[in-house]
Amino acid sequence: MALGKCDTFEQIMNCRGDISNDGQYMRRCLELASLGHSTVSPNPQVGCVLVHNDRIIGEGFHMKAGEPHAEVLAIDSVKDHSLLKECSLYVNLEPCNHTGKTPPCTELILEKSIPRVVIGCIDSHSKVCGSGFTKLRENGVKVVVGVLEKESKEINKKFLTYHEKKRSYILLKWAESADGYLDKHRHQNEPPEKISSTITDIYTHKMRTEYDAILVGYNTVKKDNPSLTTRRFPGKNPLRIILDPESELTSELKVLSDDLPTVVFTKRVEKEEQKVEHIAVGEDFAIPRILDHLYQREIQSLIVEGGAKTLQDFINLEMWDEALIIRGFKNLSAGVKAPQISSKTQASLVLGTDQICKLTNNE
Repeated sequence: MALGKCDTFEQIMNCRGDISNDGQYMRRCLELASLGHSTVSPNPQVGCVLVHNDRIIGEGFHMKAGEPHAEVLAIDSVKDHSLLKECSLYVNLEPCNHTGKTPPCTELILEKSIPRVVIGCIDSHSKVCGSGFTKLRENGVKVVVGVLEKESKEINKKFLTYHEKKRSYILLKWAESADGYLDKHRHQNEPPEKISSTITDIYTHKMRTEYDAILVGYNTVKKDNPSLTTRRFPGKNPLRIILDPESELTSELKVLSDDLPTVVFTKRVEKEEQKVEHIAVGEDFAIPRILDHLYQREIQSLIVEGGAKTLQDFINLEMWDEALIIRGFKNLSAGVKAPQISSKTQASLVLGTDQICKLTNNE
């Protein structure tokens, strides 16, 4: 359910907060929330602080799906619970109002008689979507919403996109030469042209730890034989998604033989490998159908790393939210052209000899 369809939308808009009074505490919530960036999926990143007489007396953040929510940890950290009746609770995402793996946070807030709750943004998950706000307000809690709303939505862009668009948050990523090529034309068994620097590789491997899955096409696996792991940065490996419509990839390739979780999408299942899951999507081998499968598996975030055709297919379908383009310093003069994408650069930075440009899809 989209936010605009929440029953309490107008009420929520009328309770928006004053950033000048509450922003400093919401910033602390966001700092805490960010500590769970690579461990909480499929849950959102949430931080919470409790303030008594302009002093933080408790704080917490959600660490892992299935474990206590930020509000619970923050309340538990307060030494003198008698102060809770005089506190403001700050949280960057609307408190849950349903029972999942943990009880609803709204019940705990009411049980502790916390009189004021300040929320960064509303949770667009269909099980919440304003119901937490309503439950608190109807039980006499003063609720303020919209403090650092943009920043609160940004930190949970993957979670919110998944629930609002019913698909994964999609990052397109590639490295191209200074003159716009992904690679030179290569003979069989010839290694790919190295474009990005070592420090950029570490940066992108860190990014992989923050995504649920990574996707590449058949040609990338066949020609480059990549591992698609986080070997240059400590953290979890994303689930590897391989597009192999005609089931042509052979079992000695790294992604099919190293025992790490891998899913191969094909038109029809013609073989099985141990620890590799094959999913047949039929003769209509289309990206939207694959994204539907990933949505059903609760894959909230996806990096698409190649090759050129696969990246361009996502671009042409407008199936992307963010693009990260790494531009090296060397010219290749000829080879495989980089994807063509139209969007304004939102941010850029320099790592070593590389320029990294970030684009967003303002569809």
